[in-house]
Amino acid sequence: MTITMYGITTCDTIRKARVWLESHDVAYRFHDYRAEGLEAKRLDGWAGKVGWEILLNKASTTFRELADEEKQNLDEKKAKALMLAKPTMIKRPVLDLGDRILVGFKPDVYEQAVGSFK
Repeated sequence: MTITMYGITTCDTIRKARVWLESHDVAYRFHDYRAEGLEAKRLDGWAGKVGWEILLNKASTTFRELADEEKQNLDEKKAKALMLAKPTMIKRPVLDLGDRILVGFKPDVYEQAVGSFK
């Protein structure tokens, strides 16, 4: 099983997570969903594992710039549609470990999670 990191190359948190993985000799594949896109099925899978509320980054510039009407009455269907239309609203990185995913970057969580992949 290969670890896949999802995000965008210009994100500072992605850069930190990539440096951490590389400095710990953890092999991974990077998927830039701004350039390569993101399938609805994959987003559904993530939401099923961690919940759409964890995935939607309400602090992102993209989310904050939405019209108030788009931000109101958010439910899973509306949030997923927003994230698919503008993937930069997805909290980064999403690290796919096969049986589970990690959302965001915390070195201590990565240390525990990727031990079996070294």
